[in-house]
Amino acid sequence: MAPIDRIDKRELRDALADIGADGWLIYDFHNLNPVAARLIQYRGMVTRRLFLWLPAAGKPTCIVHNIDTNAVSHIGADVSYYTTWQQLHALLEETLGGKRVAMEVSTQNAVPYLDRVPAGVVELLGRFDTIVVPSDILVTRFAAAWSPEELDAHRSAAEAIAGIARTMLRTVIAEAGSVSEYQVQQRVIEAMSRLGLQIEDPPIVGFGPNSANPHYYASESNSRVLQRDEVVLLDLFGWKAGRGWADQTWMAFSGSAPPEEVVSVWEATRDARDAAVGRLRAAARGGEVISGAMLDDAARGLLRERGYAEWFTHRTGHSIDADLHGSGPHLDNFETNDIRALVPGVVFSIEPGVYLTDRFGMRSEINVILWDDGPEVTPREPQTELIVAR
Repeated sequence: MAPIDRIDKRELRDALADIGADGWLIYDFHNLNPVAARLIQYRGMVTRRLFLWLPAAGKPTCIVHNIDTNAVSHIGADVSYYTTWQQLHALLEETLGGKRVAMEVSTQNAVPYLDRVPAGVVELLGRFDTIVVPSDILVTRFAAAWSPEELDAHRSAAEAIAGIARTMLRTVIAEAGSVSEYQVQQRVIEAMSRLGLQIEDPPIVGFGPNSANPHYYASESNSRVLQRDEVVLLDLFGWKAGRGWADQTWMAFSGSAPPEEVVSVWEATRDARDAAVGRLRAAARGGEVISGAMLDDAARGLLRERGYAEWFTHRTGHSIDADLHGSGPHLDNFETNDIRALVPGVVFSIEPGVYLTDRFGMRSEINVILWDDGPEVTPREPQTELIVAR
């Protein structure tokens, strides 16, 4: 059963009433909208324009080109096929004319991960007196929330990744002077494969000054050899069967006595991470609705108190769903102003970082499953101390 068929109709109706919409219109073309892909779980290619209409009352309707029939044949919706653009326009006017519809749009592109519908589509619907409003709360509640099977897969992946990180870093810092970033990258990939973890991109491995580049990529031809007394950053991410992504960053130092500055930056980064978790727990105790932007403020505020805010150059965390960087709320009041509410069932990363350009960087990343009574942190035992050489 596709996720779209598991949506509780009463919950959808209430959510639509909250935003004053007659229904949720999900648009896709060439798999450009990950919300559509997650909810429908296509069983074939989507090569033409597709519109899935989920009304507040009544049965869903899918408008799809007849070439793409197989992609949606499994979902519980009435399917209307078109071949020409004139037929498509007629179906849209008949189905949506005069209605107020929620779609994946973001006012002034405030949240790019929500802004998935081309302006031209909105303009086309306007011809039929159809009013488009943002579907942000619908995406959060029905597309970003995870199934029990996905959560189980996530927990398993999180513990496996944490085990790989601890073991790998202890081994690597003992090999200072001989091991390269690329070699570590390949070892991590092999270790993940042995444990049944799948990946789309290689892990991030950065030594010394390269650890200060948040998205550094080590290649075989451009890879630093670890030296004594250097910071080591390892960011690894993958999933097990069930698509339960897990994403963590672990830190080490290839010496037995890290300098005071290294310890200070590590502790500030770890404490900023924990400040966001603490803010979540306080919100749960007080029954407060909290946004991703508020958690970003909590982590960034701690780093500001420690004097490192100017070196924290990205958001505090990202949504995770079927994609590693998902469509739900991000922990961001820096790159964007993501004021979407975090609701039970969503999963996201918390990963503050301090990057002292050309010197070294620190990032500490965990994941959170949000429940009514607060956050469930994965892995069960996050990193609390810098891993150092013995």
